[in-house]
Amino acid sequence: MATMENVIVLVNRIQRACTVLGDHGGDGAAASLPALWEALPSVAVVGGQSSGKSSVLESIVGRDFLPRGSGIVTRRPLVLQLHKTEVGEQEYAEFLHAPRRRFTDFALVRMEIEDETDRLTGRSKQISPVPIHLSIYSPNVVNLTLIDLPGLTKVATEGQPESIAQDIENMVRLYVEKPNCIILAISPANQDIATSDAIKLARDVDPTGERTFGVLTKLDLMDKGTDALDVLEGRAYKLQHPWVGIVNRSQADINRNVDMIIAREKEQEFFHSSPEYAHLASRMGSEYLAKLLSQQLEAVIRARIPSITSLINKTIDELESEMDHLGRPIGSDAGAQLYLVLELCRAFDKIFKEHLDGGRPGGDRIYWVFDNQLPAALRKLPFDRHLSLPNVKRIVSQADGYQPHLIAPEQGYRRLIESALSFFRGPAEASVDAVHNVLKELVRKSIGETEELRRFPTLQAELAAACNKALESFRQEGRKTTVRLVDMESAYLTVDFFRKLPQEVDRAGTGYPVDNAGTGPSTPVDRYSDAHFRRIASNVSSYIGMISDTLKNTIPKAVVHCQVREAKRSLLNYFYIQVGSKDAKQLALLLDEDPALMGRRQQCFKRLELYKSARDEIDAVSWSR
Repeated sequence: MATMENVIVLVNRIQRACTVLGDHGGDGAAASLPALWEALPSVAVVGGQSSGKSSVLESIVGRDFLPRGSGIVTRRPLVLQLHKTEVGEQEYAEFLHAPRRRFTDFALVRMEIEDETDRLTGRSKQISPVPIHLSIYSPNVVNLTLIDLPGLTKVATEGQPESIAQDIENMVRLYVEKPNCIILAISPANQDIATSDAIKLARDVDPTGERTFGVLTKLDLMDKGTDALDVLEGRAYKLQHPWVGIVNRSQADINRNVDMIIAREKEQEFFHSSPEYAHLASRMGSEYLAKLLSQQLEAVIRARIPSITSLINKTIDELESEMDHLGRPIGSDAGAQLYLVLELCRAFDKIFKEHLDGGRPGGDRIYWVFDNQLPAALRKLPFDRHLSLPNVKRIVSQADGYQPHLIAPEQGYRRLIESALSFFRGPAEASVDAVHNVLKELVRKSIGETEELRRFPTLQAELAAACNKALESFRQEGRKTTVRLVDMESAYLTVDFFRKLPQEVDRAGTGYPVDNAGTGPSTPVDRYSDAHFRRIASNVSSYIGMISDTLKNTIPKAVVHCQVREAKRSLLNYFYIQVGSKDAKQLALLLDEDPALMGRRQQCFKRLELYKSARDEIDAVSWSR
């Protein structure tokens, strides 16, 4: 069964994850994650400079690990997570910015804090709101998260901006104004409590004192004959929680590297042997303070379990949705990889067909080619120039050769028609090319709109290349078919069309036109007159108009049959053949993802696993209460 202690550990882990995964005040994928951070309780350590803040933290941890010196020593927030381990296990520390490095020498921990601080602030006395995250694993601690904040100050020293005091206060307020933040207000006993910077700030943000724990340090440094009982017993300044007195190591102890365990024992000896504080000894000291804070943290978590659980469930739903968006991890075997590729191809093919069939925009551009571009191109063909009187005379004369035609210039007609029909090749091929370009654009758009494909840039490129190759083969077939339609019109002329034309000779074949009454010959026809050639041009123009109307209907049919229909039926056939011949290594290269996307998925997966674990543990605790 899960215990509340386990839940405290999980809350610590969630706080750590919210930061390492960019969810604390960042632009994480799930909008509720900053809200989750706000819902988690924390303990912020607040105090003026030289109030003994660092010594209190070291006493709680039982290790000497924090930088020391005069002025502002803590120049960045330090999020300190304590993890209790089994007795006998080695103590060690880990930094969030150096996750693969374990520190067993706590002098090196101090140096790393100084170096990491200088990395952002330089070796000046500037401050930065970007926290340092440190985890300490030890059998001598309780499960707890403490946030060490820069010491409050009133004046700027050399090398600091004039606004330093306000900058530090604003930074501290960002943490302590959280309704779930427990405030550990550190005040030195050898100063008037009424002037305590920590108490003043705590009173502003927590006027009822429900979240504030007062800690009095330097009790051993008070003037002889004086004591701090008025404060410790709540008469000088009353809080909802009892004050805790702390005796830190002296400077001489620090210089001699006195062990922290021994320092704790000396602290307890001070309280038990002191006439003023002996009656309070059981609730004084750093060990008692750590247990008190842990108990309070447990109480806050118990009260917040319903809201924390609700936010965790909401976060899990959002992370599941993001995982679906980013794509699930890829299997390592060739079968799973091939299956994934085929699934991705099916998703792309579905979107491509939706574009063609009207479910998505784009397919209408093909109809525009047939309804606007092709008719406009046909209307622009140079038939007027081709059937001009001089050109008709020239072609008909050339067709006759040395022997002029006797009745009708059939060879002249054929040459005029055949040369006119050749003009139709241009619009036919242009229609094929225009539809080809539309299909290529739809392939590009469909690949971009296939969400599942976005994580695989190599596969996108391979798929686009294969589709374009297939479309090119469809285009070649479309060109052949449409040009063949034109050639077919040249190969065999429609005889009935010419039979229905008004004849220039009489039914008896006399070579004379029949009069209006049809009873006798009229004036003989000059077969080489301009009127005769204009009649030929008019007849050819009528025939070409008929063929134009026919091709205006048949060219779209051929294009759709050879290009659009084939694109819907077999666009990916060539790609399927390629993929089917690839081995596991080649498939892995095909499914090579964008590193940034892989990183996002890995982070998302870590979040998801963490929050699911936290939900299960918290649910177990809530049921066991």
